[in-house]
Amino acid sequence: MKRFLHDFKKYFQYSIVSARSQLRSEVANSYLNWLWWLLEPFFLMLIYAFMFGYVFKAKEEYFAIFIFIGISMWSFFDRMIKGSVRIIKMNRAIVTKVYLPKYILILTKIWVNGFKMLVSFGMVAVMMVIWKVPVTWRILYALPILAILMLFTFGCSCWLLHYGVFVEDLSNVVNIVLRVALYLTGIFYNVSTRIPAPYGKLMTKYNPMAFLLESMRNVLLYGDTPRGTRILVWLAVSLILSWTGIQKIYRNENSYVKAI
Repeated sequence: MKRFLHDFKKYFQYSIVSARSQLRSEVANSYLNWLWWLLEPFFLMLIYAFMFGYVFKAKEEYFAIFIFIGISMWSFFDRMIKGSVRIIKMNRAIVTKVYLPKYILILTKIWVNGFKMLVSFGMVAVMMVIWKVPVTWRILYALPILAILMLFTFGCSCWLLHYGVFVEDLSNVVNIVLRVALYLTGIFYNVSTRIPAPYGKLMTKYNPMAFLLESMRNVLLYGDTPRGTRILVWLAVSLILSWTGIQKIYRNENSYVKAI
């Protein structure tokens, strides 16, 4: 814990500066700049809204916003998980020349992709105003839900960072698992109501992304309070994943340079 706190304090500013640099470089030669971070989820939302809202007659209220929330949160998780597998190899120049706690590379990506997600949620706020969605005090639950999402993603990414160094085919396995998880998480439908009982309820109970998506939609669109017990359970799971992942990296980070 002492080492972690020391390293986190020492390299936190580096992660912020590095994240800003990456964000600037992404839009440096683009005519639309940061608008691409909005346009990509927006056009995906239009496609899914047409397919599932009109073709398959989805009944969810505020369906366009419903999908946009799902795309925004899933895109963050998807980018982080895919990127963490090869993050050491992609940063070979840094890793082999200077010492840097390897989880700081993940933290940098958290800021990059988290900023993009927040830009998308800015669009969600605009859409809520246009659709005249009633706003209640339960909207405040959105902050702890996002915090758990980022913490859970960080924990998973730490473990994938480690095994991604030694298992060359892990990225292919992760891509397949994420493709399956996309359809089991309820990005463009309501898991708990569309999947027959008791499987829909079980999926929202044991699939953290499905639970977090449903919770976010409930507090933003329908004014419902998320299940407090499950929030605490997934917070505990996220903390355990993160702490054990950081310990795993500390114990093995000297071997990463040799492996790559």
